[in-house]
Amino acid sequence: MLGRTPTLTELGVFSALWSEHCSYKHSKPVLKRFPTAGRHVIQGPGENAGVLRLPGGWAVAFKIESHNHPSAVEPYQGAATGVGGILRDVFTMGARPVAVLNSLRFGPLDHPRNRYLFAGVVRGVGDYGNCVGVPTLGGEVGFAPGYTGNPLVNAMCVGLLRESDLIRAAAHGVGNVLLSVGARTGRDGIHGASFASEELSEKSEARRPQVQVGDPFTEKLLLEASLELITSGLIVAIQDMGAAGLTSSSAEMAARGGVGVEIDTGLVPTREVGMTPYEILLSESQERMLVVAEPHRLADIQAVCAKWELNATPIGRVTDDGIYRVQHDGLTVAAIPGQRLVDDCPIYEPEARESDAARSRRTAVPPLLPNPDLQSALELLLDTPGVASKRWVYEQFDSTVQASTVLGPGGDGGVFRVPGT
Repeated sequence: MLGRTPTLTELGVFSALWSEHCSYKHSKPVLKRFPTAGRHVIQGPGENAGVLRLPGGWAVAFKIESHNHPSAVEPYQGAATGVGGILRDVFTMGARPVAVLNSLRFGPLDHPRNRYLFAGVVRGVGDYGNCVGVPTLGGEVGFAPGYTGNPLVNAMCVGLLRESDLIRAAAHGVGNVLLSVGARTGRDGIHGASFASEELSEKSEARRPQVQVGDPFTEKLLLEASLELITSGLIVAIQDMGAAGLTSSSAEMAARGGVGVEIDTGLVPTREVGMTPYEILLSESQERMLVVAEPHRLADIQAVCAKWELNATPIGRVTDDGIYRVQHDGLTVAAIPGQRLVDDCPIYEPEARESDAARSRRTAVPPLLPNPDLQSALELLLDTPGVASKRWVYEQFDSTVQASTVLGPGGDGGVFRVPGT
């Protein structure tokens, strides 16, 4: 692809964007089997969130995402930043988040590590959503031995928007400026996407620095600023700096628009002195957006961001040569064909076989107990964590903020009121 030996920065870019977490190189053949089109589908896969049409000019945006590995190493921040990430994916479509949901799995609670993970994840999910001001309307929690030390943490966000306010993350307009909006870039979360693609082991605890650290109060400011920039028509495109940080957001926006980008990492606001271009590109510091805008809109954009106590810093531009180019201190540290960087990741379809042990379990018939004590069996069943009340979980979530909740957690599903309907 390059015709030469890649630089260290380029190797970092490839390792992040071609990780399973970013490229879906093993799961894409399976995911393509799902139906994704329909009469009311406005936006299917390939964007920050899916969008469906509602009556009266309204639309609803959905996004669900896992944050399993980070939560296994640092449960509170892993779960909290999982919620933060899906919120940003929804409001970058122009939708205001109106509900958060979750689906969680843990090992048996008689294991101390599982209790630690359970408590940390629930608190992280609740604290982030509560602080941003988005109600948690429902979810589910399950327990099984296979999740011991390796929880599943799935967070979902639902957002409402006027269909006319929908915006997509495609960079276009040669000469348009790229801006970093929101928090400064630090060293937290570097190679988080690659870590999320690896198998957990006893050594995973050492990867704690690769877990992102969230700030829900900055997220709230970023939410309001982003929606104001979108509805005012001041920007061309916007995308969250999520997995793989600035690398993925800039490369994916350029590929969607069929353009190139040129970024000067020396212009990116940082929290720490001496950060290298490798670190700046791959940092997954939270609460950051990449915005594409016309140059003459810069002052107006910065005024909106300043209103919400945020910075909007120009860090690059859109080009017409299709190259993903990164400079630092006047030197070119990365120059990769942009479309191929995003589209040419190898796709794998390994053989899938069901093990003999799995087939045996599936066909086994449990023994019948003679004269079972049904009352004792029922009491035992109701006492198991998988069946017992989940009130301890959902009482940590604010389910009524925004005053549109019709039915909160504790039932079969959450219900919220769409304004004006």
